[in-house]
Amino acid sequence: MAQVLEFKLPDLGEGLTEAEIVRWLVEVGDVVAIDQPVVEVETAKAMVEVPCPYGGVVTARFGEEGTELPVGAPLLTVAVGSQQETGSGAGPDTGSGSGAGAGTVTGVDSGSGAAESSGNVLVGYGTGAPVARRRRVRPEASVARVSAGTPAGDATPVPVPVAEPGPVAVVSPPVRKLARQHGLDLRKLAGSGPDGLILRADVEAAIRILEEPATSLSTEVPTAGTATTAGAASARPSAALGAVASGAERIPLRGVRGAVADKLARSRREIPDATCWVDADATELMAARAAMNGAGGPSAGPKVSVLALMARICTAALARFPELNSTVDLEAREIVRLPEIHLGFAAQTDRGLVVPVVRDAHNRNAESIGAEIARLTEAARAGRLTPAELTGGTFTLNNYGVFGVDGSTPIINHPEAAMLGVGRIVPKPWVHGGELAVRQVVQLSLTFDHRVCDGGTAGGFLRYIADCVEQPAVLLRTL
Repeated sequence: MAQVLEFKLPDLGEGLTEAEIVRWLVEVGDVVAIDQPVVEVETAKAMVEVPCPYGGVVTARFGEEGTELPVGAPLLTVAVGSQQETGSGAGPDTGSGSGAGAGTVTGVDSGSGAAESSGNVLVGYGTGAPVARRRRVRPEASVARVSAGTPAGDATPVPVPVAEPGPVAVVSPPVRKLARQHGLDLRKLAGSGPDGLILRADVEAAIRILEEPATSLSTEVPTAGTATTAGAASARPSAALGAVASGAERIPLRGVRGAVADKLARSRREIPDATCWVDADATELMAARAAMNGAGGPSAGPKVSVLALMARICTAALARFPELNSTVDLEAREIVRLPEIHLGFAAQTDRGLVVPVVRDAHNRNAESIGAEIARLTEAARAGRLTPAELTGGTFTLNNYGVFGVDGSTPIINHPEAAMLGVGRIVPKPWVHGGELAVRQVVQLSLTFDHRVCDGGTAGGFLRYIADCVEQPAVLLRTL
């Protein structure tokens, strides 16, 4: 006898409420083992392979590749039976879900006792048993085998859930909150998700329409009768922008790109930022770096990068100016100064801009910081960063000089209080020792939250950074 368990998109942690299906790793009819990865999803933080806590035959999948699903939405159903029935060895006889909240039983209880539980920790799914060996097999007529031991007169077909027609209620709390804050009636929106599911993009499109001036765009909220999707409604041209070309490309704000857009927009809305900058003579810093990398000869460890040196200078400066290693608690109306320095750094990847975090940077030297930056950068480019490695930063360092530019006014990485930008280091005319000389010059910029400090503190912080760049010995006096 078999039972069908519904596996829902689990809580992936770090406050994530939705994920986009990137690639299915199993097909309907495949036999899966407990803890075998079944789908690869992209969250706002990273790419994640999601393991299934059940062993058995896949009877249904929900969502095509590219579909965005909220946490708690069905991913797939698995028909679970005896080892002989499935022929997979994926899981023994199962009679109940693996722990509390293991899944929705939609088939027939085999009455064989407790099910084997998964060894992976997924919020809402049981854990505890050793992890089974993962394998993927695709026997012919595998679904039929599930009910092979059932008498013909009592055969119970494996039900495949069918989505109900019509609009689907919003399941994401942040999307409901966003609509409520802008006075939107969700019943009047046509969702662009599966079966009319209302997504964040639909609500944001409706908000843009409402906020457009009446002379440039109609303030009518898109409904099922006026537009098929909120995205289609937002495509109506405004008088100010002119007609949109018929061949214009539309790129969904999803995954990393969507997360970056949301965070930067929130930073601009909530943080009253200001920027100051200064040019610094980095000749001595570059000489010090060359000396550090030359010590020990060819057998020495990895080279110390300029970014690692700037990170080490930042930790020293934050120790002197703790106001900038803080965040603002709006509800309590308090500035929260943070005891540890978790240093984020901007890294450009094929998937977009990400900000990995060097934990406890204040307890590391330049070599240790550099090794961690190298590890995180490699993981970022390979798409292997975990959500934990992309969150929790208290200050961000942005080396935009690698793009060949001198200056920028960075947007603060919310909810942090400041970001230091470093431009390219290039030979320039510079007055040194009372004479004109060619020196290695860099422009430094600091964007800071004006709520946590005034210009005097921000200027003192930036000046200390510049002094350490121009005279690295200044840093030695503070160690």
